[in-house]
Amino acid sequence: MSEIKRILLVEDDPHDVELTLEALEESNLANEVVVARDGAEALDYLYRRGDFAGRASGLPAVVLLDLKLPRISGIEVLKRMRADEALKRIPVVILTSSRESTDLSQCYEIGVNAYVVKPVQIQDFMIAIKQVGVFWVLINESPPGCGKM
Repeated sequence: MSEIKRILLVEDDPHDVELTLEALEESNLANEVVVARDGAEALDYLYRRGDFAGRASGLPAVVLLDLKLPRISGIEVLKRMRADEALKRIPVVILTSSRESTDLSQCYEIGVNAYVVKPVQIQDFMIAIKQVGVFWVLINESPPGCGKM
């Protein structure tokens, strides 16, 4: 029996959450998607604290992370993940509307695995999410030890 691979979606825009969940569902990847609405919630989920203190153990197979988030930015979440021995191997895909070269450069310097600019057209957005989900959840092999905690 294969292990269920969770996706942590960190997104504050309800419309983008809905579209992302719909695209993942169409790819049969929506069973284990956890949505965090800001950076603080994402860290609470990863560290099993606050509202997520009682969640099942294990870490996500991938984190889909927006950059422009309330409370704690996506850049700060990425920095904290990469600085933590237990979290640094979790693949992180930035999903953002930012085409700013400074954001792109900073994310790769910190250690992001992929940087995807959200397409403006809904259909293109859906296709991009499906491709990201299929690759990181079904095709990519997680590093040893990733998914524990």
